[in-house]
Amino acid sequence: MASKKPLQDNSSTSPGTVVITGTSSFKGSRLLRELENNPRIKNLVAIDKHKPQFSLKKARFYRLDLTETTADAQLTEILKKEKCSTLVHCALPITPPRDQAYSHELISVGTMYVLTACAAADVKKIILPTTTDVYGAFPTNPNFLQENLHKPKGDLLSKFLADCMDAENQALSFSKKYPDRIVTILRPCTILGPTVQSFKTRLLRRFFFTTMLGFDPLIQFIHEDDIMAAFHLAIFKDCPGIFNIVGDGVLPLSRVLAISGKFHIPLPQIGFKTLVQLLWYLDIAPAPSSHVNFLRYLCIADGSKAKKVMGFTPRFSTKDALLSFVGAERLREINLIELNA
Repeated sequence: MASKKPLQDNSSTSPGTVVITGTSSFKGSRLLRELENNPRIKNLVAIDKHKPQFSLKKARFYRLDLTETTADAQLTEILKKEKCSTLVHCALPITPPRDQAYSHELISVGTMYVLTACAAADVKKIILPTTTDVYGAFPTNPNFLQENLHKPKGDLLSKFLADCMDAENQALSFSKKYPDRIVTILRPCTILGPTVQSFKTRLLRRFFFTTMLGFDPLIQFIHEDDIMAAFHLAIFKDCPGIFNIVGDGVLPLSRVLAISGKFHIPLPQIGFKTLVQLLWYLDIAPAPSSHVNFLRYLCIADGSKAKKVMGFTPRFSTKDALLSFVGAERLREINLIELNA
Protein backbone atom coordinates (compact mmCIF):
# COMPACT_ATOMS: atom_id res chain seq x y z
CA MET A 1 0.00 0.00 0.00
CA ALA A 2 1.25 3.48 -0.80
CA SER A 3 2.66 5.40 2.12
CA LYS A 4 1.25 8.72 3.13
CA LYS A 5 3.45 11.66 2.25
CA PRO A 6 3.03 15.33 3.20
CA LEU A 7 1.28 17.48 0.64
CA GLN A 8 3.56 19.69 -1.42
CA ASP A 9 2.82 23.23 -2.55
CA ASN A 10 3.87 23.46 -6.19
CA SER A 11 2.68 26.97 -6.91
CA SER A 12 3.37 30.47 -5.71
CA THR A 13 -0.30 31.41 -6.12
CA SER A 14 -1.70 32.73 -2.86
CA PRO A 15 -5.25 31.58 -2.14
CA GLY A 16 -5.95 34.60 0.09
CA THR A 17 -8.91 34.08 2.40
CA VAL A 18 -10.32 30.58 1.87
CA VAL A 19 -13.99 29.96 2.61
CA ILE A 20 -15.39 26.41 2.86
CA THR A 21 -19.12 25.75 2.73
CA GLY A 22 -20.60 22.51 4.02
CA THR A 23 -18.03 21.95 6.75
CA SER A 24 -20.18 19.30 8.44
CA SER A 25 -19.94 17.13 5.32
CA PHE A 26 -17.14 14.58 4.97
CA LYS A 27 -15.21 16.53 2.32
CA GLY A 28 -15.76 19.89 3.99
CA SER A 29 -14.79 18.64 7.44
CA ARG A 30 -11.64 16.88 6.21
CA LEU A 31 -10.59 19.88 4.15
CA LEU A 32 -11.16 22.22 7.08
CA ARG A 33 -8.87 20.08 9.24
CA GLU A 34 -6.22 20.03 6.51
CA LEU A 35 -6.23 23.79 6.02
CA GLU A 36 -6.33 24.44 9.77
CA ASN A 37 -2.91 22.79 9.88
CA ASN A 38 -1.52 24.45 6.77
CA PRO A 39 0.72 27.41 7.68
CA ARG A 40 0.29 28.95 4.21
CA ILE A 41 -3.41 29.50 4.89
CA LYS A 42 -3.61 32.64 7.00
CA ASN A 43 -7.34 33.34 6.77
CA LEU A 44 -9.86 30.51 6.88
CA VAL A 45 -13.66 30.62 7.15
CA ALA A 46 -16.08 27.74 7.77
CA ILE A 47 -19.75 28.00 6.79
CA ASP A 48 -22.46 25.50 7.64
CA LYS A 49 -25.73 25.23 9.54
CA HIS A 50 -23.92 23.02 12.07
CA LYS A 51 -20.76 23.97 13.95
CA PRO A 52 -17.74 21.68 13.37
CA GLN A 53 -17.40 18.89 15.91
CA PHE A 54 -13.78 19.81 16.60
CA SER A 55 -12.28 22.98 18.01
CA LEU A 56 -11.09 25.56 15.48
CA LYS A 57 -7.60 26.99 15.81
CA LYS A 58 -7.74 29.76 13.23
CA ALA A 59 -10.91 29.34 11.19
CA ARG A 60 -13.87 31.62 11.83
CA PHE A 61 -17.25 29.92 11.78
CA TYR A 62 -20.52 31.34 10.43
CA ARG A 63 -23.79 29.51 10.86
CA LEU A 64 -25.75 29.54 7.59
CA ASP A 65 -28.34 27.25 6.03
CA LEU A 66 -27.99 27.32 2.24
CA THR A 67 -31.62 26.25 1.83
CA GLU A 68 -32.92 29.47 3.41
CA THR A 69 -34.44 32.00 1.00
CA THR A 70 -32.09 34.76 2.18
CA ALA A 71 -28.96 32.61 2.08
CA ASP A 72 -27.48 34.45 -0.93
CA ALA A 73 -27.72 37.84 0.78
CA GLN A 74 -26.32 36.48 4.05
CA LEU A 75 -23.47 34.74 2.27
CA THR A 76 -22.66 37.84 0.22
CA GLU A 77 -22.30 39.81 3.44
CA ILE A 78 -19.96 37.18 4.91
CA LEU A 79 -17.80 36.94 1.79
CA LYS A 80 -17.43 40.71 1.55
CA LYS A 81 -16.66 41.04 5.25
CA GLU A 82 -14.00 38.31 5.09
CA LYS A 83 -12.64 39.49 1.71
CA CYS A 84 -12.95 35.98 0.33
CA SER A 85 -10.57 35.11 -2.53
CA THR A 86 -11.18 31.35 -2.79
CA LEU A 87 -14.41 29.50 -2.05
CA VAL A 88 -14.66 25.70 -1.87
CA HIS A 89 -18.29 24.62 -2.11
CA CYS A 90 -18.41 21.32 -0.20
CA ALA A 91 -22.11 21.42 0.68
CA LEU A 92 -23.03 18.84 -1.98
CA PRO A 93 -23.62 15.51 -0.18
CA ILE A 94 -21.93 12.30 -1.33
CA THR A 95 -24.97 10.25 -0.28
CA PRO A 96 -28.33 11.00 -1.95
CA PRO A 97 -30.66 12.51 0.69
CA ARG A 98 -33.91 10.60 1.07
CA ASP A 99 -35.85 13.87 0.97
CA GLN A 100 -35.66 14.77 -2.74
CA ALA A 101 -37.14 18.24 -2.21
CA TYR A 102 -34.49 19.08 0.37
CA SER A 103 -31.80 17.57 -1.86
CA HIS A 104 -32.84 19.87 -4.70
CA GLU A 105 -32.89 22.91 -2.44
CA LEU A 106 -29.44 22.15 -1.04
CA ILE A 107 -27.68 21.17 -4.28
CA SER A 108 -29.32 23.16 -7.08
CA VAL A 109 -30.75 26.16 -5.25
CA GLY A 110 -27.92 26.27 -2.70
CA THR A 111 -25.33 26.35 -5.48
CA MET A 112 -27.25 29.16 -7.16
CA TYR A 113 -27.10 31.14 -3.91
CA VAL A 114 -23.37 30.46 -3.54
CA LEU A 115 -22.57 31.59 -7.09
CA THR A 116 -24.77 34.68 -6.75
CA ALA A 117 -22.89 35.62 -3.59
CA CYS A 118 -19.52 34.94 -5.23
CA ALA A 119 -20.43 37.23 -8.13
CA ALA A 120 -21.50 40.02 -5.78
CA ALA A 121 -18.44 39.64 -3.52
CA ASP A 122 -15.98 39.38 -6.44
CA VAL A 123 -14.63 35.98 -5.37
CA LYS A 124 -11.74 35.12 -7.67
CA LYS A 125 -11.72 31.32 -7.41
CA ILE A 126 -14.51 28.77 -6.92
CA ILE A 127 -13.92 25.03 -6.43
CA LEU A 128 -16.88 22.66 -6.75
CA PRO A 129 -16.51 18.93 -5.98
CA THR A 130 -19.17 16.63 -7.48
CA THR A 131 -18.75 12.99 -8.56
CA THR A 132 -17.92 10.86 -11.59
CA ASP A 133 -21.33 9.27 -11.06
CA VAL A 134 -22.76 12.19 -13.04
CA TYR A 135 -21.60 10.37 -16.18
CA GLY A 136 -24.02 7.58 -15.32
CA ALA A 137 -23.51 3.85 -15.87
CA PHE A 138 -24.80 2.70 -19.25
CA PRO A 139 -24.07 -0.17 -21.67
CA THR A 140 -22.87 2.36 -24.28
CA ASN A 141 -20.20 3.86 -22.01
CA PRO A 142 -16.63 3.67 -23.35
CA ASN A 143 -13.86 2.07 -21.30
CA PHE A 144 -12.76 5.49 -20.02
CA LEU A 145 -14.94 8.59 -19.73
CA GLN A 146 -13.19 11.88 -20.52
CA GLU A 147 -14.24 15.32 -19.32
CA ASN A 148 -14.20 17.04 -22.72
CA LEU A 149 -15.53 14.16 -24.83
CA HIS A 150 -18.33 12.57 -22.83
CA LYS A 151 -21.31 14.48 -21.51
CA PRO A 152 -22.83 13.48 -18.16
CA LYS A 153 -26.05 11.47 -18.43
CA GLY A 154 -26.66 10.77 -14.77
CA ASP A 155 -29.86 12.79 -14.88
CA LEU A 156 -31.41 9.81 -16.70
CA LEU A 157 -30.87 7.73 -13.56
CA SER A 158 -31.79 9.95 -10.60
CA LYS A 159 -32.89 13.39 -9.47
CA PHE A 160 -29.88 13.51 -7.15
CA LEU A 161 -27.45 13.19 -10.06
CA ALA A 162 -29.60 15.62 -12.07
CA ASP A 163 -29.15 18.17 -9.27
CA CYS A 164 -25.38 17.54 -9.20
CA MET A 165 -25.27 18.11 -12.96
CA ASP A 166 -27.28 21.31 -12.52
CA ALA A 167 -24.75 22.53 -9.96
CA GLU A 168 -21.96 21.84 -12.44
CA ASN A 169 -23.79 23.60 -15.26
CA GLN A 170 -24.38 26.64 -13.07
CA ALA A 171 -20.66 26.77 -12.28
CA LEU A 172 -19.77 26.48 -15.98
CA SER A 173 -22.22 29.26 -16.86
CA PHE A 174 -20.67 31.38 -14.12
CA SER A 175 -17.20 30.86 -15.63
CA LYS A 176 -18.46 31.98 -19.05
CA LYS A 177 -20.17 35.04 -17.61
CA TYR A 178 -17.11 35.97 -15.54
CA PRO A 179 -14.07 34.86 -17.60
CA ASP A 180 -11.71 36.60 -15.17
CA ARG A 181 -12.69 34.16 -12.39
CA ILE A 182 -11.27 30.65 -11.90
CA VAL A 183 -13.87 27.88 -11.67
CA THR A 184 -12.62 24.36 -10.96
CA ILE A 185 -14.94 21.34 -10.91
CA LEU A 186 -13.52 18.20 -9.33
CA ARG A 187 -15.23 14.90 -10.12
CA PRO A 188 -13.94 12.23 -7.71
CA CYS A 189 -14.97 8.61 -8.17
CA THR A 190 -16.12 6.52 -5.18
CA ILE A 191 -14.17 7.68 -2.12
CA LEU A 192 -12.76 5.05 0.26
CA GLY A 193 -10.48 5.19 3.24
CA PRO A 194 -10.47 4.76 7.02
CA THR A 195 -12.93 7.56 7.91
CA VAL A 196 -15.25 8.26 4.95
CA GLN A 197 -18.95 7.47 5.32
CA SER A 198 -21.38 7.22 2.42
CA PHE A 199 -24.10 4.94 1.12
CA LYS A 200 -21.40 3.05 -0.80
CA THR A 201 -19.31 2.42 2.31
CA ARG A 202 -22.48 1.30 4.09
CA LEU A 203 -23.03 -1.19 1.28
CA LEU A 204 -19.50 -2.54 1.75
CA ARG A 205 -19.98 -2.76 5.53
CA ARG A 206 -22.98 -5.07 5.23
CA PHE A 207 -22.54 -8.78 5.89
CA PHE A 208 -23.86 -9.60 2.43
CA PHE A 209 -23.99 -7.73 -0.87
CA THR A 210 -26.65 -8.21 -3.53
CA THR A 211 -25.37 -8.24 -7.11
CA MET A 212 -27.09 -8.66 -10.45
CA LEU A 213 -26.96 -12.08 -12.04
CA GLY A 214 -24.69 -12.09 -15.10
CA PHE A 215 -22.98 -8.73 -14.43
CA ASP A 216 -19.54 -7.98 -12.99
CA PRO A 217 -18.68 -4.33 -13.77
CA LEU A 218 -15.29 -2.75 -13.21
CA ILE A 219 -15.06 -0.43 -10.20
CA GLN A 220 -12.83 2.58 -9.51
CA PHE A 221 -11.89 4.08 -6.13
CA ILE A 222 -10.03 7.15 -4.87
CA HIS A 223 -8.48 7.32 -1.40
CA GLU A 224 -9.76 10.07 0.90
CA ASP A 225 -6.21 11.43 1.32
CA ASP A 226 -5.89 11.81 -2.45
CA ILE A 227 -9.09 13.85 -2.53
CA MET A 228 -7.47 16.24 -0.07
CA ALA A 229 -4.38 16.41 -2.29
CA ALA A 230 -6.58 17.34 -5.27
CA PHE A 231 -8.27 20.08 -3.23
CA HIS A 232 -4.84 21.31 -2.19
CA LEU A 233 -3.69 21.60 -5.80
CA ALA A 234 -6.88 23.37 -6.88
CA ILE A 235 -6.57 25.89 -4.04
CA PHE A 236 -2.91 26.74 -4.62
CA LYS A 237 -2.90 26.56 -8.42
CA ASP A 238 -5.15 28.10 -11.04
CA CYS A 239 -6.79 25.11 -12.71
CA PRO A 240 -9.97 26.16 -14.52
CA GLY A 241 -12.16 23.42 -15.94
CA ILE A 242 -13.48 19.97 -15.06
CA PHE A 243 -11.19 17.24 -13.71
CA ASN A 244 -11.83 13.57 -13.00
CA ILE A 245 -10.09 12.63 -9.75
CA VAL A 246 -9.55 8.87 -9.71
CA GLY A 247 -7.16 6.26 -8.39
CA ASP A 248 -5.01 4.25 -10.76
CA GLY A 249 -6.37 0.89 -11.85
CA VAL A 250 -9.76 -0.80 -11.67
CA LEU A 251 -11.20 -3.89 -10.01
CA PRO A 252 -14.12 -6.14 -10.99
CA LEU A 253 -16.98 -5.93 -8.51
CA SER A 254 -16.52 -9.63 -7.71
CA ARG A 255 -12.89 -8.94 -6.74
CA VAL A 256 -13.94 -5.97 -4.58
CA LEU A 257 -16.35 -8.20 -2.67
CA ALA A 258 -13.76 -10.97 -2.32
CA ILE A 259 -11.18 -8.56 -0.87
CA SER A 260 -13.85 -7.15 1.45
CA GLY A 261 -14.74 -10.64 2.59
CA LYS A 262 -18.41 -10.17 1.70
CA PHE A 263 -20.90 -12.87 0.89
CA HIS A 264 -22.77 -11.80 -2.22
CA ILE A 265 -26.16 -12.88 -3.50
CA PRO A 266 -26.67 -12.60 -7.29
CA LEU A 267 -30.29 -11.80 -8.09
CA PRO A 268 -32.09 -11.77 -11.46
CA GLN A 269 -32.79 -8.43 -13.16
CA ILE A 270 -36.56 -8.82 -13.09
CA GLY A 271 -37.96 -6.79 -10.21
CA PHE A 272 -34.50 -6.00 -8.80
CA LYS A 273 -34.71 -2.23 -9.26
CA THR A 274 -38.25 -2.03 -7.88
CA LEU A 275 -37.23 -4.06 -4.83
CA VAL A 276 -34.21 -1.84 -4.14
CA GLN A 277 -36.27 1.35 -4.40
CA LEU A 278 -38.94 -0.05 -2.06
CA LEU A 279 -36.29 -0.98 0.51
CA TRP A 280 -34.74 2.49 0.10
CA TYR A 281 -38.05 4.20 0.85
CA LEU A 282 -38.50 1.93 3.88
CA ASP A 283 -35.01 2.96 5.10
CA ILE A 284 -33.80 -0.64 4.84
CA ALA A 285 -31.55 -0.52 1.79
CA PRO A 286 -28.51 1.83 2.03
CA ALA A 287 -28.66 2.69 -1.70
CA PRO A 288 -31.43 4.04 -3.97
CA SER A 289 -32.52 2.22 -7.14
CA SER A 290 -30.46 4.66 -9.25
CA HIS A 291 -27.39 2.76 -8.04
CA VAL A 292 -28.55 -0.45 -9.74
CA ASN A 293 -27.09 0.63 -13.09
CA PHE A 294 -23.67 0.89 -11.44
CA LEU A 295 -23.97 -2.81 -10.53
CA ARG A 296 -24.40 -3.64 -14.22
CA TYR A 297 -22.43 -1.25 -16.40
CA LEU A 298 -19.12 0.60 -16.60
CA CYS A 299 -18.62 4.07 -15.22
CA ILE A 300 -14.83 4.42 -15.32
CA ALA A 301 -13.36 7.92 -15.63
CA ASP A 302 -10.07 8.89 -17.26
CA GLY A 303 -7.80 10.74 -14.85
CA SER A 304 -5.13 11.81 -17.34
CA LYS A 305 -6.33 15.43 -17.60
CA ALA A 306 -5.91 15.98 -13.85
CA LYS A 307 -2.42 14.51 -14.02
CA LYS A 308 -1.40 16.64 -17.00
CA VAL A 309 -3.00 19.98 -16.09
CA MET A 310 -3.21 19.95 -12.30
CA GLY A 311 -0.18 17.80 -11.64
CA PHE A 312 -2.35 15.41 -9.63
CA THR A 313 -0.92 11.93 -9.15
CA PRO A 314 -2.81 9.65 -6.74
CA ARG A 315 -0.67 8.13 -4.02
CA PHE A 316 -3.11 5.26 -3.59
CA SER A 317 -4.35 2.97 -6.35
CA THR A 318 -7.93 1.70 -6.53
CA LYS A 319 -6.82 -1.47 -4.76
CA ASP A 320 -4.86 0.50 -2.14
CA ALA A 321 -7.94 2.59 -1.33
CA LEU A 322 -10.05 -0.54 -0.91
CA LEU A 323 -7.43 -2.21 1.29
CA SER A 324 -7.23 0.93 3.44
CA PHE A 325 -11.00 0.86 3.94
CA VAL A 326 -11.10 -2.90 4.63
CA GLY A 327 -8.17 -2.71 7.04
CA ALA A 328 -9.79 0.12 9.01
CA GLU A 329 -13.06 -1.82 9.17
CA ARG A 330 -11.33 -4.89 10.58
CA LEU A 331 -9.53 -2.83 13.18
CA ARG A 332 -12.85 -1.26 14.17
CA GLU A 333 -14.33 -4.72 14.61
CA ILE A 334 -11.83 -5.39 17.38
CA ASN A 335 -12.28 -1.86 18.78
CA LEU A 336 -8.79 -0.62 17.97
CA ILE A 337 -9.93 2.49 16.14
CA GLU A 338 -13.10 4.54 16.02
CA LEU A 339 -14.88 6.01 13.01
CA ASN A 340 -14.60 9.79 12.83
CA ALA A 341 -17.34 11.25 10.57
